[in-house]
Amino acid sequence: MNRLRAEAVLDTVRNYGVQYDTTWIYDKLHHEINQFCSKHSLQDVYINMFDTVDDYLKDKLQEDINTYCPGLDILSVRVTKPVIPEAVRRNYEVIEEQRTKLLAEEARQKVVEKEAETERKRAVIEAERDAETSALRGAMAIAEVESQRKVAEIEDEMAAQAMRSEADAALYAAEKRAEGNARLLTKEFLDLQYAEAIHANTKVYFGNSIPSMFTDNHPDRMAAAAAAQAHA
Repeated sequence: MNRLRAEAVLDTVRNYGVQYDTTWIYDKLHHEINQFCSKHSLQDVYINMFDTVDDYLKDKLQEDINTYCPGLDILSVRVTKPVIPEAVRRNYEVIEEQRTKLLAEEARQKVVEKEAETERKRAVIEAERDAETSALRGAMAIAEVESQRKVAEIEDEMAAQAMRSEADAALYAAEKRAEGNARLLTKEFLDLQYAEAIHANTKVYFGNSIPSMFTDNHPDRMAAAAAAQAHA
């Protein structure tokens, strides 16, 4: 299929006649097919590269047309399978069938490999996730132990501080008592204490009923005086 653009009709017909497509398409098409077949094996032409022949011929035709017959566009090229002996055709059909099976098997293997790769990645992800979870739990446990250790240190420090405070308070009280006692131990204070002690042990009697032991006519005193005189 081809198309001649309106603005190029006059020049194309003037140069190549009304059969311009025979010159630049059909005759040249046979030439390009011969060239293609001469450069490739029957295997390539009939099977391996047959699906590319149409585009190849279209491009080759358009190259020369763009140079010598501008305005003529090749829209598409359709080439049928070449005619080959029946035995060869059957052989190629078998080959094509085997190739199709091979391609199917390769596709199946790729699917299996893809599934295995997916499973492997899933296992790796799960293992990494488990490792991260385990590491996180370990870190949390370590943090908990560290927190408890710090709390214990703080409690010990508070207890030690309380003991130091109590000891300091007791020492301060003792020092203050010692300072107070030092201030009291003066000569005047000691004399006062001595006088108070004597006063506490002294008895004072008032009135006529003075005990006879404190008078001269006490029997004991009189007996002692008589004995002294007799001895003299």
